[in-house]
Amino acid sequence: MSAALEVANLRVDYPSASGAISAVDGVSLRIERGELVGLVGESGCGKSTLANAVMGLLPEGAQVSGSITVAGEELANASPQRLRELRGRALAMVFQDPATSLDPTFSIGSQVREAVLAHQRIGRKAATERAVDLLTQVGIPDAAARFGTPPHRFSGGMRQRVVIAAALANDPALLLADEPTTALDVTIQAQILMLMQRLAREHDTAVVIITHNLGVVAQTCDRIAVMYAGQLVEQGTTAELFASPQHPYTRALLAALPTSEAQPGQLAVIPGQVPDLSGDLPGCRFLSRCPLAHDRCREKPQLRRRGGTEVACWAVEEGRDE
Repeated sequence: MSAALEVANLRVDYPSASGAISAVDGVSLRIERGELVGLVGESGCGKSTLANAVMGLLPEGAQVSGSITVAGEELANASPQRLRELRGRALAMVFQDPATSLDPTFSIGSQVREAVLAHQRIGRKAATERAVDLLTQVGIPDAAARFGTPPHRFSGGMRQRVVIAAALANDPALLLADEPTTALDVTIQAQILMLMQRLAREHDTAVVIITHNLGVVAQTCDRIAVMYAGQLVEQGTTAELFASPQHPYTRALLAALPTSEAQPGQLAVIPGQVPDLSGDLPGCRFLSRCPLAHDRCREKPQLRRRGGTEVACWAVEEGRDE
C-alpha cells in the first residue's frame, strides 16, 4: 500500500522585495496510514508552509519544487480542480481556531453533512445519518438531537470536535492538524489529542500534528519531525527523540522546556537569532547559533541514521558531539 504522505526534496520560496524567501528547503518525509507524526519547531520554521503546500493552499506567487504524493497520487503539479476534488476526500485539514473554521450561519450537523455530500454520491438522508454517526464518534452527546445546533452554542472544545468530524467525513488517507489545541485549555487539549489518536487508528488515517508545543507530541505521536528555518533537522520515534536527541537544535529545544526543577524566574534560551531566509544560506541554517559549528557546516548536511533517529548534522556524523 502507498504511504499516506510522501514528500521528496520539497522547496517553497516566496517572492519578496529583498529576494526569494526560502520557507521550506529540501524537506523529505514519509508517513504511513494510521501513524501519528508531530511536526515541531519554532514559529516561522516552515511547519505551516509545508502543510499548506501539501494541501495546495499556498498563496499566489509561491514557487514550489519537489514531489508531494498523497495515497499514491502526485499533487505537486495537480490542477486546481483536481486539488479541490482531493481536499476533503484523500486529505483534510484541521485548523487552529475552531471558531473561524465553522460557518456561524449553518448548524453543526449540516456542515458535517455537506462534507459528506461533497465527495459521496449518496442521498441527503444517508448523508445525515453519516453526519450523526461522525458527530457521535467525536464525542458530541446526543448528536441527533443537536444536529441543528449553531456553532456559537458550543464550547471551543466541542467546536473542534465538529471540525474533526467534518475532516474525517470521507476517511481521508491524511489529516493535517495545524496547532489544533492552541485555543483550548489544558484539560480540553488532552481530550482532543486522545480523540485524534483514537480516530487515527479507527479510520486508518495518518495524522500530522503541527505544533510548537513538545508536550502535545510527547503524549500523542508515534514519531516526531523537527524543523528549523525551513529545514528538517531530525526525525525519529517519540521515545528515541526525547530520550536521546541528536541534533544541537533538538537538544536546545528540549532544554528550553520549563521543568519543576528549573530555578524560579529562569528559563533556558537558544542564543542568537533565526537567519534571514531571504539571504544566501548554502549550509546548515543553525550554523550561527550552534555550539558544535565548524567549517564543514557551510555545506548542507543530509539526514542520516544515528542511533534511533535520523539527523542532519555534520558534527553528529563526525562524532564531534561526544
